[in-house]
Amino acid sequence: LRQSMSRKANCWDNAPQESFFGHMKDEIDLSECKKYREVKAIIDDWMDYYNNERYQWQLAKLSPNEYYKYITTGIYPLGDV
Repeated sequence: LRQSMSRKANCWDNAPQESFFGHMKDEIDLSECKKYREVKAIIDDWMDYYNNERYQWQLAKLSPNEYYKYITTGIYPLGDV
């Protein structure tokens, strides 16, 4: 286990992670889960949705995986939008 902290007086170091977990807590409901595997399945499904389907304004209106493909190939996956 390794502790990770942002630089002193720099709140922006952790902003992407805080944003991700904030969206996750807003968009999924774990209150009905009774077992760990149920929680894990819901979170795994949401992470797949987040990475492959949920578009983001700051990523040229693409999902994270679409954006990665875009910056590595130069081909915009949505055509001429």
